[in-house]
Amino acid sequence: MDTEDTGELVLPRSRLANERLHALIPGGAHTYAKGDDQYPENLAPVISHGRGAHVWDIDGNRYIEYGSGLRSVSLGHAHPRVVEAVRRELDRGSNFVRPSILEVEAAERFLATVPTAEMVKFAKNGSDATTAAVRLARAATERPRVALCADHPFFSTDDWFIGTTPMSAGIPASTTDLTVAFPYGDLAATEDLLTRHQGEVACLILEPATHTEPPPGYLAGLRELADRHGCVLIFDEMITGFRWSEAGAQGLYGVVPDLSTFGKALGNGCAVSALAGRRELMELGGLRHSGERVFLLSTTHGAETHSLAAAMAVQTTYTEEGVTARLHALGERLAAGVRDAAASMGVGDHVVVRGRASNLVFATLDENRQPSQQYRTLFLRHLLAGGVLAPSFVVSAALDDADIDHTVDVVAQACAVYRKALDAADPTPWLAGRPVKPVFRRLA
Repeated sequence: MDTEDTGELVLPRSRLANERLHALIPGGAHTYAKGDDQYPENLAPVISHGRGAHVWDIDGNRYIEYGSGLRSVSLGHAHPRVVEAVRRELDRGSNFVRPSILEVEAAERFLATVPTAEMVKFAKNGSDATTAAVRLARAATERPRVALCADHPFFSTDDWFIGTTPMSAGIPASTTDLTVAFPYGDLAATEDLLTRHQGEVACLILEPATHTEPPPGYLAGLRELADRHGCVLIFDEMITGFRWSEAGAQGLYGVVPDLSTFGKALGNGCAVSALAGRRELMELGGLRHSGERVFLLSTTHGAETHSLAAAMAVQTTYTEEGVTARLHALGERLAAGVRDAAASMGVGDHVVVRGRASNLVFATLDENRQPSQQYRTLFLRHLLAGGVLAPSFVVSAALDDADIDHTVDVVAQACAVYRKALDAADPTPWLAGRPVKPVFRRLA
């Protein structure tokens, strides 16, 4: 690692590149979660390339990477089977004036992998798929309101969701007023909401699971509520798809939604997402019905052959190599190691690992055990200095035991400094700059 004599990481080329990024790209990145405000000041590496579980920045530093591609790269960077499938299709042309045969082959493969769905339509990003699901639910029910789970951080870049966040500038209140929220795990509160807006709610949309397991009977209870109140149940499986099981959370928990959306791990970094669900609903966006047409998904690049080939290769790899089980095993090893390291340094109640083993996140808590951006900054600084790039602890299948062991060693070193800051009741001397910031905030 490129460090000063003090052991502090220095990134001169990345700092200059970040200035170039901000000069040309609003926010300095094409995804807010990748912004340099999410990292300690002057410690936001700009990436040159990646292979497996490692990435290299333009300053020449190598990192063990977690949460790769916002959880999308679950097999590791430049995975051979995916690269081979993509390269093969690129040599054959990637986009035509009519559907390619690969589109039906990819649909057949997807529906074999997710047998709870009857039809599928591909797109390029998760927002398009979730918004298409919402539009379809509104068309099918002829109702205006969307009910989303308030405890889940992100559903779409579109107005129906972003209007509910602190970054609602530019979105009319009349649009936001049509979105209501329900708490995860609370069936009684959800039923109260549906009763209060009787006959108005088109759909319930939620991630079926996140950092906690669904309470016993919860998803089945939502299914019953949706049926009783005549609304569409939508599972956002962007994260749970493949990481929970090849068929997503719906396959693991055995509760079938009306519609579901997949992305992220589906392409291992390639741009592909999917809207899937019951034929009766999905066909409203098709040509073989006599009713009013629904503009469901129609994208120029939605069926690029190389992205669909990547998705097929991912599904084959998951099935043949038992990737989901490997993700869980790696995550369990990492979680145990981090918890032991934190406890041994006396910060086990302050550096907290949460979530399913295949989708681990960490919380950084202050002296009063409240979430702290300052302590997160301290923690991230020391992870980066140790060669660990970890906005989360979400694993990829390319990690090995040596990577996990090194990560745990670096976490232990970070926790030793964390303990000093807690004892001083002030992390400021260890920040060397402004703290990291939440993505969703009203002011820049």
